[in-house]
Amino acid sequence: MTELNGTVSTSFEPVRDAVEDQLRRGAEVGLSLVVDVDGQQVVNLWGGHRDAARTRLWHRDTITNVWSVTKTVTGLAALLLVDAGELDVHAPVARYWPEFAANGKRHIEVRHLLSHTSGVSGLDHPARLEDLYDVRAAAARMASQAPWWEPGSASGYHVLNYGHLIGELVYRLTGLSLRDFTHRHIVRPLGADFQIGLCEADLERVADVIVPAPGFDPSALDHDTVAYKTFTGPSFSAGAANTPAWRAADLGAANAHGNALSVAEILAPIARGGDSARGRLLKPDTIGLIFDEQSRGTDLVNGLHLRWGIGYALPDRRTLPWIPDGRIAFWGGWGGSMAIMDLDRRVTISYVMNNMGADILGSERAAAYVNAVYRALGAGAPS
Repeated sequence: MTELNGTVSTSFEPVRDAVEDQLRRGAEVGLSLVVDVDGQQVVNLWGGHRDAARTRLWHRDTITNVWSVTKTVTGLAALLLVDAGELDVHAPVARYWPEFAANGKRHIEVRHLLSHTSGVSGLDHPARLEDLYDVRAAAARMASQAPWWEPGSASGYHVLNYGHLIGELVYRLTGLSLRDFTHRHIVRPLGADFQIGLCEADLERVADVIVPAPGFDPSALDHDTVAYKTFTGPSFSAGAANTPAWRAADLGAANAHGNALSVAEILAPIARGGDSARGRLLKPDTIGLIFDEQSRGTDLVNGLHLRWGIGYALPDRRTLPWIPDGRIAFWGGWGGSMAIMDLDRRVTISYVMNNMGADILGSERAAAYVNAVYRALGAGAPS
């Protein structure tokens, strides 16, 4: 039996049981899971292995690529600027980034970037993954493009460029890269072990992502669709996350490294009305913006039926029936990692793992853990 470490409050023992079951069945390789209830960590678990061969243990300080959970922190960076009165979500992007007005984009608002409805969900061809590593140059290319669909009319998931778009706004307003801004104003003040752009000194404690087979092949998509343009603008594979170039880049959409504890430390203030153990992070009115629904329907890129607020997805039982209704903001990372902020219950759930599942969003493992958490809360399982 693979050892599972950490602490669990008595009423949350069924959550530990759910994790142990996934480890025992081999579905889980290495993971961390945290549940914060109004500032108290009622679950803080980690265990398993860092590698597919199961030869290197997953330790308390093990970190891994969290994929699009990165976007939850990038969205928070934007909200900090809103909170400070420096950024207006209803203002045109071009107010802060004049070049973005090119090719019919002058009326696109900041909220459209934050809700994946801007019409700019990737790079026009030709595009290579390496193009995204030069963040400012890639953002300039996005600013020069025409939108791929009518902005604001539907969501089209900004798979790899979400951080470029929000990051450029951060840069224009503060002079800091997204990586530096999040470190200075989020990670360091909250004492979280989280990095957009991995420091070389931390490589030795990273768990490689374990890539599902077969991989996603965008060539099978209709070449005239927004989905094809996005997934080939540029094309990429999950294995890229294990390369030095990916790890070192400033990709605010997908390459942050952390664990469940650091994700919870960063996001729990949202569930707690803006409060953190180290002081107020956001005003309640700013948090309220998250729940201003921007789109509802089938996403043009990932094909999921989604509800987007400002910066975060909102509950949609058609896609994830195990997330209940209410004032909940969430998003997940490719392969199954999840971050859920439940404001009604002042609860944050964060789950990070290395063995990627085949689902676009969430996984059977994530569902099992979240259901166990809600049962322990006395709320009943969502599904």
